[in-house]
Amino acid sequence: MSRTRDQLGRPLVAVTGIGLVTPLGFGVADSWAGLLAGRSGISRITRFPTDHLRTTIAGQVVLPEEAGRQPFSSPERVERMAALAATEAVAGAGIGGDFPGPLFLGMPPVEVEWPQRLELARQTHGEQAGRYPAMVAAAAGRQDLFEMFLFGGIGERLADRFGTRGAPISLTTACATGASAIQLGVEAIQRGEAAAALCIGAEGSVAPEAMIRFSLLSALSTRNDEPQRASRPFEKTREGFVMSEGAAALVLESLEAAEARGATVLGLVLGCGEKADSFHRTRSNPNGGAIIGAMRAAIADAGLEPGQIDYVNAHGTGTPENDKMETLGMLAVFGDTPPPISSNKSMIGHTLSAAGAMEAVFSLLTIRDQMLPPTINHETPDPAVPLDVVPNVARPAKVSRVLSNSFGFGGQNVCLVLGAAP
Repeated sequence: MSRTRDQLGRPLVAVTGIGLVTPLGFGVADSWAGLLAGRSGISRITRFPTDHLRTTIAGQVVLPEEAGRQPFSSPERVERMAALAATEAVAGAGIGGDFPGPLFLGMPPVEVEWPQRLELARQTHGEQAGRYPAMVAAAAGRQDLFEMFLFGGIGERLADRFGTRGAPISLTTACATGASAIQLGVEAIQRGEAAAALCIGAEGSVAPEAMIRFSLLSALSTRNDEPQRASRPFEKTREGFVMSEGAAALVLESLEAAEARGATVLGLVLGCGEKADSFHRTRSNPNGGAIIGAMRAAIADAGLEPGQIDYVNAHGTGTPENDKMETLGMLAVFGDTPPPISSNKSMIGHTLSAAGAMEAVFSLLTIRDQMLPPTINHETPDPAVPLDVVPNVARPAKVSRVLSNSFGFGGQNVCLVLGAAP
């Protein structure tokens, strides 16, 4: 087997650039330092009024250019954070000029939001005032609204900005979105369709409508008086996830191409696994089949056995159901001696569409620094979670291979195996 090919003869996929925007800071260095320190990025929401909301806390990214103006819409926020993360990743990869491959952008679904709807409603009059037909008429000719809320528009503008090749791909697979974007980039390189790919996961949905929708699903923590203690994955008193936002970007290249141009290789994406169960619009099948299948598929795709995984970067949302299902998956895949598993969502919250990409970056940093990030707020262990969750304090460890789990609403599951640079 060639040192630049995997066990199936496919090009090995290297990561040569990474970028982050999280509630812990702008850039990889600040976010990773905060994570290893066990620092929480969760706070009271300041962006909009929270009167009458059941949940009033979130992981917020405060963009400097937002000061003194109305909050950005979710698509505007996604685009700005994606651009920041991608700029850091491309610069770190040492790529100048146009990017030599396609863009895969993982992002949330978009729709016209309440501020814009209310603005249109105020422009309507007569018997139809405030009704949708009149609002649609008021929106006629509003190119700004069309471009702001066009799902593919963000990817098009980012592709222009970074000079990527081919049609940019925008996708959304619920909480697995960021990992899906990476999977598409990996597969394009493995098929020989591209020598490089720019993969981004971005989320900007800390907004009233999204908060209310997740609250109606009883998915969010209501520990409003203690924001920094609210996200408690795998802990007995967990009650829901904490909404968050941010972006992560990875520059992927074939190992051969990266070495040919003298790039620094940060790590490898060794395997991808994807399974869906179509059980329910939000819930996973209680039998855990798709979660277990995605974990096993990623490990097999990497040409590994479960015992060769040193650490698992958990999906770890802190909802009672997710943590139970992930524990089931861990025991089914790894047996009685599972590797350590921890959840960075305990510190940065659930970044939804960005989570899978963020956690891939954190997995690479775990390998680089040989440090396991902690699961903070682990006060009362749950007897139903017999796992080493790296409670409260980061830990040095020998780590060569990491399994990164992303389990989405509706049973959309993607797992990645990250490995050390050769």
